[in-house]
Amino acid sequence: MIGTLVNTGTVLVGGICGLFFGKLLKPRFQETLTMACGVSTIFLSIAGAVRYMIPVDEMSLSGGGAMLIIACMALGGLLGELINIERGFEVFGEWLKKKTGSAKDQNFVNGFLTASLTTCVGAMTIVGALQDGISGDWSVLGMKSILDLVMVMVLTSSLGKGCIFSVIPIIVIEGGLTLLAQWIKPIMTDLAMSYLSMVGSVLIFCIGVNLVWGKKIRAANLLPAVLLAIGAAFLPISF
Repeated sequence: MIGTLVNTGTVLVGGICGLFFGKLLKPRFQETLTMACGVSTIFLSIAGAVRYMIPVDEMSLSGGGAMLIIACMALGGLLGELINIERGFEVFGEWLKKKTGSAKDQNFVNGFLTASLTTCVGAMTIVGALQDGISGDWSVLGMKSILDLVMVMVLTSSLGKGCIFSVIPIIVIEGGLTLLAQWIKPIMTDLAMSYLSMVGSVLIFCIGVNLVWGKKIRAANLLPAVLLAIGAAFLPISF
């Protein structure tokens, strides 16, 4: 659990720093920070997806994975809408908003949801938590912690203190995966991790779109796509 604790600590530090500096910035500076964060997220997600869709094989490029992304995103979106995951995040965010005396903060729930998805969606979360739980090696979560510190600091500067409470999903998801690592490890094959990383990158792209153009995509309702991507690795067909 060391990795999860370190990640939680860095997010708290980044959030507090962002909250302090955010108060010193005029709205136009905060808007520019949001755009910068969104554009960076979009380009990082594209790089992550392309890495697995167009790998270099013996000095040549090979493509694939398009059908996997379409299937996982479409079916995952349907499942997510049926469960209405995003609404669950919003209800929890509203509860936190009231309990923390932030009723007047209009960006609280959006900040909480955006930061939670940004810090919890991705291969580093799963790989890092598994390594920490199986061998005690929290180096991957250590690297993720540095990235999260910067990301949450920027997000908090523009979206407010709701971003700081993304530590709760981090504790639940990373901590839960770490504790269950011995049971999860057999299903996380190299192919499963590749599929997860590819689909996870597309989900992160959706988060970047929401940051730049406003909330256009219910990204949380697409989360089942990640689980479907892992399951697709065990199907007797190639994507």
